[in-house]
Amino acid sequence: MQAYPLKTAPDELERLFDAAQRGKTVVLVDEHGRAVKLVPIESLKPKKPRKAGSARGKIKIADDFDAPLPEFAPYVE
Repeated sequence: MQAYPLKTAPDELERLFDAAQRGKTVVLVDEHGRAVKLVPIESLKPKKPRKAGSARGKIKIADDFDAPLPEFAPYVE
């Protein structure tokens, strides 16, 4: 981990951004000793929209899917 002064961060921001994206720990420290850490996150681009019915025919539900389980037979009256 390496700490970088906040005052120099604007000039180095692109390099610090790239370092954080590569997994390096980037910490910015101000003159009062307060610190923040840059961490990568998933892209902010929206994911592909869902399409209704795209799993049609791929899922099969057994006829007895809601039947009581044999393990619970002693508890069922």
